[in-house]
Amino acid sequence: MQFGIFTVGDVTTDPTTGRTPTEGERIKAMMTIAEHAEQVGLDVFATGEHHNRPFVPSSPTTMLGYLAGRTSKLVLSTSTTLITTNDPVKIAEDFAMLQHLSDGRADLMLGRGNTAPVYPWFGQDISKSVELTIENYSLLRRLWDEDVVDWEGEFRAPLKGFTSTPRPLDGVAPFVWHGSIRTPQVAEIAAYFGDGYFANNIFWPKEHYVRLIELYRQRYAHYGHGTPEQAIVGLGGQVFMRKNSQDAVREFRPYFDDAPVYGHGPSLEEFTRQTPLTVGSPEQVIEKTLTFQEFFGDYQRQMFLMDHAGLPLKTVLEQLDLLGEHVVPVLRREFEARRAAGVPSDPPSHTSRVAARLAAQDALV
Repeated sequence: MQFGIFTVGDVTTDPTTGRTPTEGERIKAMMTIAEHAEQVGLDVFATGEHHNRPFVPSSPTTMLGYLAGRTSKLVLSTSTTLITTNDPVKIAEDFAMLQHLSDGRADLMLGRGNTAPVYPWFGQDISKSVELTIENYSLLRRLWDEDVVDWEGEFRAPLKGFTSTPRPLDGVAPFVWHGSIRTPQVAEIAAYFGDGYFANNIFWPKEHYVRLIELYRQRYAHYGHGTPEQAIVGLGGQVFMRKNSQDAVREFRPYFDDAPVYGHGPSLEEFTRQTPLTVGSPEQVIEKTLTFQEFFGDYQRQMFLMDHAGLPLKTVLEQLDLLGEHVVPVLRREFEARRAAGVPSDPPSHTSRVAARLAAQDALV
């Protein structure tokens, strides 16, 4: 099973010191955090895509390309690539390039985003977000899977005899996750293509996500990709740890109260009861995270949000040390011991997808 961290890349004032990092400091801190994630034994680093303050990751593949040269094992991903407002041609080119730079350690998560002004900034209509998602992703798949594409649609200029370059590494496109917190059509798209489905269940009660994941699993089986239990699922989570749970609550509370992700809403105690947020000891993080398997079934990727709300870099690195030393080893062991037979432990890797492609070619000979 894969474990990793994702960042939203917020530039937030530290409420305990009043200091706000510069954009450059925040960007470089995210790179340090990603490199440290590999050092402590995590599998994945993912960044969001935002084009509005207080967030800075407007160019995820630039960041991930830099990390490709600074890491050797870490899977480099996005926690949202905006399929609605990005040109599918540019997505195809950027992530194929990232594949080559990282020797296949790259995948991506597509989503519609949750910032309404982004649509007009990029010349699109938010009321067409589902239609944009369907059309753009269909084109993206063709750009990766076909050497020469003739295409015409509603939302971008036609393509005639177009070849996206570079071609995907070893002829295999990056693995795609589809992220959604509310839209059944996204689960349907993921199921149709046999892609992964990521439920970033950090805001709403688990019952909401149970319905979306179950829909995806059933439709994944309907389209002939395997059993519902074999569908590729990822989940989000948020943690803040200290060895003593009272210390964790006391230290994290001012950051929670002002966080751009969820501040100025429910209390810390209410939020931890209703969502995956865990503020406490490593043992409490393990206990709560293991319940995700009970609610959602066996899954393949667990991501944690840890570097937001103005937390100092030193504190985030300490959190990663706790995660890598005390939490993830136990979660790996426990999740695998409970996993049903025939259910994949990991999402498809570049190596496994190349092998599957070659096997399919051999079967046709």
